[in-house]
Amino acid sequence: MEARARRRAVVLAVAVWLAGVHAARPAEIQTDLISLEFAAPPPAAVAQAPAPDAPAWRRFAVAAPAAGEAAPMIAVVIDDLGIARARSQRAIELPGPLTLAFFPHAPDLSGQTAVARRAGHEILLHLPMEPDDPEENPGPGALMTGLDEPELRARVHAMLASFGAYVGVNNHMGSRFTGDAPAMAIVLEEVAARGLLFLDSRTTDESLALELAHDMGIPAARRDVFIDNESDGAMIDARFAELEAVARGRGFAVGIAHPRPRTLAALAAWLPGMARRGLILVPISTIVARGEGIDRAATHSGGNGQ
Repeated sequence: MEARARRRAVVLAVAVWLAGVHAARPAEIQTDLISLEFAAPPPAAVAQAPAPDAPAWRRFAVAAPAAGEAAPMIAVVIDDLGIARARSQRAIELPGPLTLAFFPHAPDLSGQTAVARRAGHEILLHLPMEPDDPEENPGPGALMTGLDEPELRARVHAMLASFGAYVGVNNHMGSRFTGDAPAMAIVLEEVAARGLLFLDSRTTDESLALELAHDMGIPAARRDVFIDNESDGAMIDARFAELEAVARGRGFAVGIAHPRPRTLAALAAWLPGMARRGLILVPISTIVARGEGIDRAATHSGGNGQ
């Protein structure tokens, strides 16, 4: 409890600091907003016609399938997309709406994400962040706690501008970075300036990302279950069962998977039966829009240590 109280104090202190930052440089933030252009998604993929000035996370949201209000909702996020093109295409071909998270350094991002949107999926930008283990490589241009503020902002700007028409961002690795309140707050400030949502992949129980996002008024949610930390088929099935149990108990759940052959095959078998089991597959924006991605006490299966 003492550790949680200390973390909460850090979060509140950063929030106060950010209020001063926002007051000091609105022109800079406005310039960043103007400089980032988004390509419009196909009209059929949008939940409704939002106002032109609606935030990006609403403008590019995908419609959830119609279902009763009481139907438990599950958002399935597939991370690490864009580099392995064949596996990424297999993920895109799965029944949706899934939430697909693409690396900012992947090739032909505009083309790949356009195909994904046409298939009815919602898109996230998958931001590489510093892990606890220095032997793990988070990828080029990763966000690191040791960077000074100008360099950190420059890296965030570059990645946020790597493609368009996405609803938000989530972290790749980041077990060290997401626990650093000042560094994480800088990233979230840039996310907020662009009207995006944030999904905390929660690679560590020490992550402050969700608390900071809420304190800054940013629409946010966090991962409940890593579906394929272990690639054994029986373990993946067990994680699906856990994800369903969380959704039935709480009304919603967020699972994260990766484009591994065994995972993709398991998803292809599991997804079509969701409606028969009384569940509804939704994009992450649907959970965020209903204000249901805010269960700060949730502690479900496992950080990946990165």
